[in-house]
Amino acid sequence: MVSDKGSEESSLLTVEQKERESFSYRAQTVAYARHSLNRESVTSIILNIMGTEVKNTDTPLSLKKFHISEDYGFILPEPLTELPVHYKPWMDIARNVTELISSHSLRLRIHDMPLLETHLLQTHRELRLAHLALSMMTMGYVWQEGERETVKVLPRNLSVPLCEVSRRLGMPPILIHADTVLANWKKRDPDGPLSMENLELLLTLPGGESVRGFFLVTLLVELAAVPGLKSILDVINGVHYNDVAMVTKALDVVSQAIDSMKQALKLMHEYVDPSIFYGIMRIYLSGWKDNPSMPEGLVYEGVQEKPMEFSGGSAAQSSILHSFDELLGVQHKGDSGAFLRRMRDYMPPSHKRFIEDISSRPSLRNFVLQQADEHLTHTFEQCVARLVDFRNCHINIVTRYITIPASRARQLRANKQGLVDELDAIRKAPTALEERGTGGSGIMILLKTVRDETKDIYIPHCTNGNQVLPDAPMTAIQKAASELTIE
Repeated sequence: MVSDKGSEESSLLTVEQKERESFSYRAQTVAYARHSLNRESVTSIILNIMGTEVKNTDTPLSLKKFHISEDYGFILPEPLTELPVHYKPWMDIARNVTELISSHSLRLRIHDMPLLETHLLQTHRELRLAHLALSMMTMGYVWQEGERETVKVLPRNLSVPLCEVSRRLGMPPILIHADTVLANWKKRDPDGPLSMENLELLLTLPGGESVRGFFLVTLLVELAAVPGLKSILDVINGVHYNDVAMVTKALDVVSQAIDSMKQALKLMHEYVDPSIFYGIMRIYLSGWKDNPSMPEGLVYEGVQEKPMEFSGGSAAQSSILHSFDELLGVQHKGDSGAFLRRMRDYMPPSHKRFIEDISSRPSLRNFVLQQADEHLTHTFEQCVARLVDFRNCHINIVTRYITIPASRARQLRANKQGLVDELDAIRKAPTALEERGTGGSGIMILLKTVRDETKDIYIPHCTNGNQVLPDAPMTAIQKAASELTIE
């Protein structure tokens, strides 16, 4: 008899194998480009050519179909902490990336690492841990000596298994949100709660406790979203059955979940030091696309001779806000829309399909307009207000952790001041990343555009009493700046 977990693992692995064609390495490698289009893709292309828009009205929608957990949402439940013994050389290095970077010996250790076949990785969880370990090593290898001594080639004993594991998962061969947050956690006490005190990372990067705080606070944001994620199904089904009460009740849960996400996000101030994040951590989350430090990208030796470009880890790779945007009808256009759509290729394929499925359903906003129900309209508006509020909170955090330290770094370099270690880290931070997110985007322009596009979906003449919190006042920004000084 096969256990439920084993059956689930097998099913997910099979589905992910079938879906790996959905992630194209942007025609950069023949090996990936040869995957055939699936029937759904061909149908979509034909319909686009015909100019026909088809809305999916099938119901009910289920999380299980997309391998989303009822308890954990997009988070991988119970990630493995060990790989089969054959892969011990990987795990020995991955668990010591920080120390090996500190001693400037990570590249040497990786050069001595054996080239291992990946066929012994049988389950989805094994592949996810392998991807986490290999991509952690990759970031350390590339950025070991900072922005001025990057490498042009990733050695084949790392690049070949990383690309093979990535192909099987349908994910890119670089460290992403699905690695560092969704599949990089364990409980200290297995019977204890999912709290900061009881959570630990499986693998880490330079930055000490701030790295732990950054990834685990983000995990708590994902966890806070779970009730709202589940309620998306009720909203969609309520619209399908023309059930105003069902939609209203479900939207209220979504609204509360978004507010809980904001409260979790604010924990970043408590657990992450801005100077450590900006000066030490950020470079190890950065990729080789739209990055002046690596304008030609990176050659994956043994995979293809031409350099490939991939974005680093980004909050835009989280499926949560994409799901809420599609539900509420937020339209991201221009550069922001193109960037966000590209970030979906950095998600597990089944999660990307879930977002696309939401998008294919009848419009919730049109339903609200057609019903003209005061309670429903108010609840919809409250969802939008809280989503805008969450994005304002994100802007404030980016201001404190990137914009202010970047300004301070320019000032310190100009004055050539002697500094304590924490502020010295700011001065030495990569100059190429001063106004960019780790995903390669122009961070503040992107975030403010996305926030403003969220405001656009308010119901006309119905916003009274649903005020959106404004941008942070200058006093809050000044307070954040003052907290950068470490005595």
